[in-house]
Amino acid sequence: MSALSSVAVYCGSATPADPRYIELARDVGRELAERGITTVYGGGRLGLMGAVASGALEAGGEVIGIIPEALASSEVANHDCTELHTVSGMHERKARFTDLSDGFVTLPGGVGTMDELWEAVSWAQLGYHRNPVGLLNAFGFYDQLIAFNAHMASVGFVRPAHQSIIVQAATLTALLEKMDRYEPHRPIFEMTADDL
Repeated sequence: MSALSSVAVYCGSATPADPRYIELARDVGRELAERGITTVYGGGRLGLMGAVASGALEAGGEVIGIIPEALASSEVANHDCTELHTVSGMHERKARFTDLSDGFVTLPGGVGTMDELWEAVSWAQLGYHRNPVGLLNAFGFYDQLIAFNAHMASVGFVRPAHQSIIVQAATLTALLEKMDRYEPHRPIFEMTADDL
């Protein structure tokens, strides 16, 4: 049984030509539901987003969608969600993800997914939350990002205390196990000037 009761899933709204990505997203939603973990996601019905929600709902799971007004009004909102919250914009959306979740799982995605991932990491580093930030490195999609994160740390832009904020694995099962064992680090808000 997972220590996580709800997870924010970050992923793309695009549908790549390679069908593995949609299959992955559907499998993630299904596995979260089977583990009794609520899926909190971007509220869309397209691409990986829609596949995550469908996988969870088909497996009997709870799905909470958080969608900005501009996207909801353009008919991309997924009204099949257990709950669908319409918010004013992206800042409120990401804050709601943090409020409603015990952790974050990032699937393959594009610019919006990166924005969500790095904000979750930044907020963890500062101390706005103490939840695990998971990176699902399926198909080696995030190999270069993981290497770049290590490069930032080696140069000195990521403090030693914060180098393990991103938890990564190639499968969701392994990732959730690592996230369950996550030990919160010392956030910047608790450090003194000498620590920084």
